[in-house]
Amino acid sequence: MAGFNNTRRSILGASAALSAIVATISLVDRPAISSERTVSAAAPVTQVHHRSASINGVDVFCREAGPKDAPAILLLHGFPTSSHMYRNLIPALAGKYRVIAPDYPGFGNSAMPDRKAFSYTFGNYASIVEGLTEKLGLKSYALYVMDYGAPVGFRLAAKHPDRITALIVQNGNAYDEGLQKFWKPIQKYWASGNKIDREAIRWLTSLKATKWQYTDGVPDTSLVSPDTWTVDQAFLDRPGNQEIQLDLFYDYRTNIPRYREWQAYFRKHQPPTLVLWGKNDQIFVVGGAAPYKRDLPNAEIHLFDTGHFALETHGGKIAGKIRDFLGRHLKAPNSQR
Repeated sequence: MAGFNNTRRSILGASAALSAIVATISLVDRPAISSERTVSAAAPVTQVHHRSASINGVDVFCREAGPKDAPAILLLHGFPTSSHMYRNLIPALAGKYRVIAPDYPGFGNSAMPDRKAFSYTFGNYASIVEGLTEKLGLKSYALYVMDYGAPVGFRLAAKHPDRITALIVQNGNAYDEGLQKFWKPIQKYWASGNKIDREAIRWLTSLKATKWQYTDGVPDTSLVSPDTWTVDQAFLDRPGNQEIQLDLFYDYRTNIPRYREWQAYFRKHQPPTLVLWGKNDQIFVVGGAAPYKRDLPNAEIHLFDTGHFALETHGGKIAGKIRDFLGRHLKAPNSQR
C-alpha cells in the first residue's frame, strides 16, 4: 500500500506539473490581440482645447472641441458656474459638431476686471460673446442657453436671427411664468436699488446657496459631484466677486422688458427649438417651459425629474436628446456623419 501511495503521489505531481507547463505554453503562444481589439473598438478620445482671447479689452476664456468645419454649437452658462458646467456635454457633442463654451467676465477662468472699468450687465455680456463668435469666425451657430445664458443668448438671437441655426433651452427663462417665489427678494432689490435690499440677497453667493442650487430637487444627490459647488465657490470667493454677482442680480431686471422682444423673435423666425427642463427647479420653475410652445408651436419639450443643473444628473439623456434633435435640423459635413 505504501508503494501504491508513493506512486499515486508521483503521478499526481507529474500531472500538475504538466498542466502548469501547458498553461504557460498557452499564455506564451496565444496571440496578444485582445487588448488591441478593445482599444480599436473604443470611441476616439475627444480633445478639448482651453483658449483665451481678448474681446473688447477683456481676456475671455473658452473651451472648444470638434471639427472646425462642422456646424457650431455655442454653450452659454448660468450662475454661479462657468463653462465647467459643460465639461461632460462637450465631448458628447464634439464628434459631429464644433462646440464652444465661453466664461463670462467675472466667471470661471475669464478675467475679472474692476467694476469701475467694466460694467457687469447682460447687455455687455452679449457684446462680449458676440465679439468672441466673430473672432472665432462663426458665421452661424446653434445656441444652448441655460439660466443667465438665456438673456445673453436671446439678445444675440434677436440681433442676428440669420446666425441662429437652432435653440436649445435648459432651465432658461423668456416668460413671466418662469419667475416665482425665489425671485421675490431680488425683485424687491430691483424696485428699491438700496443697500439694505442688496445685502439681503448676498447669501446667494455663499457656499450653502451654491450647494443648494446643485442639490435641491434632485432625488439622488449622489449623482452630483461635490466638485461642482466646490469649483464654483472658489471663483465666487475671490475678492470683489460677490459685488459683481450682486450687480448682475440687479441688472437682471433689464431682461424682463425684453421678454416681448425675444418672443417676437421666436414667432417671426421660428428657429428649431429643443426645451430641456429640470422640473423640480425652484429658480426657473417648470412653468417657464410650456410657454415656449405659444410662440414656437413646433418646439420639443422634455422634462426631467431633477433640479436646476439638470446636466449633472441627466447628462447622458440630455446629450442623446440634443444629438437626435440636431441630427434632424443641422447638416454635418459628410466626413463627420
